[in-house]
Amino acid sequence: MKETLYRRALPDDAIAFSSREGKTLFAEALASGAMEGYFRLAEQFHTQSDPAYCSLGSLVVALNALEIEPGRLWKGPWRWFSEELLDCCVPLEEVKKRGLTLDELACLARCNGAEVVARRATPDEADPAAFEAWSEALRAGARGEHVVIVGYDRARMDQTGSGHYSPIGGYHAGRDLVLVMDVARFKYPPHWVPARRLWSAMQSVDPSTNRPRGYLVVTRAHRDSGLAFSLGCGGESLFETARRLSVVLLGAAQPEDVAIAARSMGELVARLDVRDVGSALHQATVDRTRAELRALPLYAPVVAAVGAERAEAVALLLLVRGGGSLAPAGIADVDPSGALATEVAGLRAQLGALAGLANSPP
Repeated sequence: MKETLYRRALPDDAIAFSSREGKTLFAEALASGAMEGYFRLAEQFHTQSDPAYCSLGSLVVALNALEIEPGRLWKGPWRWFSEELLDCCVPLEEVKKRGLTLDELACLARCNGAEVVARRATPDEADPAAFEAWSEALRAGARGEHVVIVGYDRARMDQTGSGHYSPIGGYHAGRDLVLVMDVARFKYPPHWVPARRLWSAMQSVDPSTNRPRGYLVVTRAHRDSGLAFSLGCGGESLFETARRLSVVLLGAAQPEDVAIAARSMGELVARLDVRDVGSALHQATVDRTRAELRALPLYAPVVAAVGAERAEAVALLLLVRGGGSLAPAGIADVDPSGALATEVAGLRAQLGALAGLANSPP
């Protein structure tokens, strides 16, 4: 008979949330005002749906807790974040194979409507400034000002496994303990651990980047994310995609002629992904976006330059880039209240996230 697993025993210095001591810690932290962020996380908490989805599971909890509107259908008429909707930056099949790095998770959060500050642990455990920034992030998260997602090495916590992500649900200042809301609930329950020990577990080097792990400070962005399109990898690594997009779309030398500019977009067409919208209602929005795009004065010269098959993707990328002669002939003609404007804004936000990623390669 095949051996199966149900939960693991917590190490000695981890305090189960539902234990007598865990409840006492919760009550004390609540009385001190350091559990305000817990409740919205608890409302949205769930178990990661795949062993490699700790990053996606943590982000789903954060996005829903921050009440970020996904803009796409989940099930039936409902719009709600679930792991299968987190399909920009890195393909889900790739995530299932290897998980996500800290920078990739930050990029994924940004292209789904969040503002993110990513911080890595410092190799020097005694660095007082870095540890104080970590402590302040915990305190502010406990006050409900943002959501903290921590990436750490389970082995350094005397737990089984290696790299893992989970949201932080609260902070007990008196004993310097943090509440780890572990999204792998099939393995470990939520538990209190020393903040200093969790910081040490972040200092472990991620072998995929050769850099220490770290944490994300996640807040809600005041903008809509796109429904129909996202910037993908085109078979390359996320960092290589970020570099290419940054060079072509954000480079200093921008062609003034629309035809020349259109042809310069050629190699990026494969990196513009059409999302699976999954409903007739959302497909109507996608169709409306494409109709608005084809009606622009910009569209005809783009067709003449690159052909009808690639014209939509190229025209959209030109609008995302903007500048030069495209200002009067392109983006100025986009209806600011239309579906196309939302797509352009969403892609520009994702491009900004990728540009930041290109400046911090593994």
